[in-house]
Amino acid sequence: MAQFTTLTSKVVVLPVNDIDTDQIIPARFLKVTDKAGLGANLFADWRYESDGTPKAGFVLNEPGSKGAAVLVAGDNFGCGSSREHAPWALTGFGFRAVISTSFADIFKNNSLKNGLLPVAVDASTHTTLLALLKENPAAEVTVDLASQTLTLPDGSKVIFPIDGFSKACLLNGVDELGYILTFSEKIASYETARGLSSVTS
Repeated sequence: MAQFTTLTSKVVVLPVNDIDTDQIIPARFLKVTDKAGLGANLFADWRYESDGTPKAGFVLNEPGSKGAAVLVAGDNFGCGSSREHAPWALTGFGFRAVISTSFADIFKNNSLKNGLLPVAVDASTHTTLLALLKENPAAEVTVDLASQTLTLPDGSKVIFPIDGFSKACLLNGVDELGYILTFSEKIASYETARGLSSVTS
């Protein structure tokens, strides 16, 4: 899993409430088991015409979105069915963090396991951020995972929540199995002391 420490980036704004996982990555793309290429199908039904040409006016098709690693969405982002392909598609496009006032639990957990950081902020902060980005669409935000702070374009900072285990995994760039393997020597010592077979890495 890609390590996450501090990220400073321009922002893509998609302030729509209740964006579900079928909108993030439509069901017809779920047959794949490989993450490669899913970013091209992110928000496919909103992003492309029926003939595959990019829709004029959709935010991801605008030049200013190129290179942005942060998405600002509306409330209840990632609701709907459980599909790990949703964070795969978001990270495949290049996003490393999503800012919203709330996230669906399953989507949030899938994101944390795949290197995508869900940053939950209060409604007032969200409104302020949208206003600042409307004033200056090229403005940047900074997400600092170690301090759990989001720095807005005006320099103000807010703290966002994250559980300790997910934070440790992201900071070290390891998934759940990788985290367990960091204790392989202690596990092997324990098993040796107990007369059990040694753990293999």
